Amino acid sequence: MTPRSVCVVSGSRADYGLLLPVMRALQADPAFRLQVAVTGMHLAPEYGLTYKIVEADGFAIDARVDVLVSSDTAAGNSKSVGLGVIGFADAFERLQPDWVLLLGDRFEIFAAAQAALLARLPIAHIAGGDVTEGAYDEALRHGISKMAQLHFVTNADAARRLRQMGEDPANVHNVGSPALDLLRDMTFWGRGQLELSLAFRLRPRNLLVTYHPETLSEGNEEAMAELFAALEGLGQEVGLIFTKPNADAGGQAIAAAIDAFVAAHPNAVAHTSLGQQRYYSLMAQVDAVVGNSSSGLYEAPSFGLPTVNIGDRQKGRLRAASVIDCPARREAIAAAIAAAWSLDCSEAVNPYGDGQAAGRILEVLRAVNEPRRLLQKHFHDWQENRGNLVPPLPQGEGWSEGGDKTP
Repeated sequence: MTPRSVCVVSGSRADYGLLLPVMRALQADPAFRLQVAVTGMHLAPEYGLTYKIVEADGFAIDARVDVLVSSDTAAGNSKSVGLGVIGFADAFERLQPDWVLLLGDRFEIFAAAQAALLARLPIAHIAGGDVTEGAYDEALRHGISKMAQLHFVTNADAARRLRQMGEDPANVHNVGSPALDLLRDMTFWGRGQLELSLAFRLRPRNLLVTYHPETLSEGNEEAMAELFAALEGLGQEVGLIFTKPNADAGGQAIAAAIDAFVAAHPNAVAHTSLGQQRYYSLMAQVDAVVGNSSSGLYEAPSFGLPTVNIGDRQKGRLRAASVIDCPARREAIAAAIAAAWSLDCSEAVNPYGDGQAAGRILEVLRAVNEPRRLLQKHFHDWQENRGNLVPPLPQGEGWSEGGDKTP
């Protein structure tokens, strides 16, 4: 039997960490032929050229699709989507994969989905159906789901939402988050090795801080000022390890503000990209995660680690009891951090699975004999909601029963 080709698209350090267990499983399975396409922040010098990490992990890169423009404005991101559609159209025409495997909700992944759809290539989508009301990622995620034929969701709530969106329940599979597969298999660095790698002395207490732009809000710089004020009030004996934001609109301004803060505070350090090994090893050492990154919800609970989740970027997303939500105000952030210090998270249950996602994903892909037969999708009405349908339009004068206006 000819191996089935699966083109995995990765656009950043964030999605690569979640995709890595799936990529390793595909690479090791003779039933599949892994293709790797990198795009977005992976190819940008200002974000650390993280495609080199992909190569260092033993993956050959089959396509490089450069989409980022110099501007991180809304217009710049829109242009990046256009460049992505063009670039992925060329890449997919050359690679002709049996499956295009996408994860999440980034604009470069949205571009890849459009190109795959128009090329009549089946899409398998990981982590659809989630809710993040504070970012336009919400709309992109649902858009990718409607273009996809197979869905690998991370939780039961997400599966229910995809059914509400008309997706075939037989093609919606709750596999959990593949990030937990990576945690299960990783050996974490100790404190000394981390300090050497970071060139930074960890303090008696330490926070891992990541703050991304809220793309549906215009108050990102004010929110960062409030966060800095709260962190400054903790004193010099609290170590602050910042990871810089992604390439959303407003990200460059946040990164510059972080650099200025770090320059003035010897207890702080910032990195554009820590990589999976250092990032998760830090999670095993720090006392809390602070900011608005999805990793505070997805991965931190597996470490028994409290998360201070600021603002609305992750609003609506499933969270463990170890997550403390607060608005972007200095007093509220300081109070949430104080609560995190005393919160016992040792019994926290991660709602995103058991670290077996990659195996489940491959099992489903292996069972689909003819992927292209799934291209023609049917809208499945959600039976559970039939008693609460939107009432029909009134059939007033001048309207026929079918809804067409009569002369």
